Amino acid sequence: MLQTIEVEIDASGRVHPIEPFEHLPSGPALLTFLTPVEQVAETALLAEPALTEDWLKPEEDEAWAHLQPDR
Repeated sequence: MLQTIEVEIDASGRVHPIEPFEHLPSGPALLTFLTPVEQVAETALLAEPALTEDWLKPEEDEAWAHLQPDR
């Protein structure tokens, strides 16, 4: 059974569960690092001009036309 818990990792690399957790089982585990929201927003803003250039091409409108029945 897979179980996900939220943890905080301190500067020395120790893992601390956010919620009280009776016992962390020993054995294999996966750790996913979450990107802070500020970094995600900044990356999206930096990519917007390049993406806008592609999105405004007539080929894009044609490719997505079948999803826009009002047009």
